[in-house]
Amino acid sequence: MEIIPAIDLKDGRCVRLVRGDYDQETVYSQEPARMARFWQEQGAERLHLVDLDGAKDGKPVNLEIIKEIISVLEIPIQLGGGIRSLETIDYYLSAGIERVILGTIALREPVVVKEALERYGAERIVVGVDARDGQVAVQGWLETSNRTVDEMIQEMKEMGVRTFIYTDISKDGTLQGPDLEGLQRYNQILGIELIASGGVSSYADLEELAGIGIKSVIVGKALYTGDLDSNIRELRNKLGKGR
Repeated sequence: MEIIPAIDLKDGRCVRLVRGDYDQETVYSQEPARMARFWQEQGAERLHLVDLDGAKDGKPVNLEIIKEIISVLEIPIQLGGGIRSLETIDYYLSAGIERVILGTIALREPVVVKEALERYGAERIVVGVDARDGQVAVQGWLETSNRTVDEMIQEMKEMGVRTFIYTDISKDGTLQGPDLEGLQRYNQILGIELIASGGVSSYADLEELAGIGIKSVIVGKALYTGDLDSNIRELRNKLGKGR
């Protein structure tokens, strides 16, 4: 299983929110680039990076820090938050980001996703499906649309998207365990790769995710609080031996 550590950027710092609430933040590092290097040293094979300010404002905000993180890492980076135009996609992918995560723009302007797929291919375009009570949330999770998760995944799949990140907002940052029911349901859709995100709190959660066929998981708060061992290399090896 691929274990992807998350760094969420807000006001230039590495933070974690609870259920996406911008008023419930915990700061874990004033130096996100140093934190990114730490996760690489711990055996991470990919980094999940989110510009929280960008997600809320609809445009890149923590640009200089993102560029610094790109410059200090050797592992690939997937980036989301505030990517609302083809120009921003072009900029980030040209700057060294491995793949971009599209959320709000995928719902509101799917033609941009189509153009990005044609230009860069499905391996560099990921769609983030953030769920609140089965509906897709947008604008940094501040708004809930009338589109269901099923509708969103099917529409994007038909367009050519192959990789999706599924987050149950009610679980994110809570350490209450992932949405196994939702993940199992959506992971059964043929022809897509589903990355789990939100709620992971323990090694047992990773085992359960592996048990329902999840091959990649994004982990945030549990790595920062120590609820999950920060040695990602060891976690990955342990999971491999247990299967």
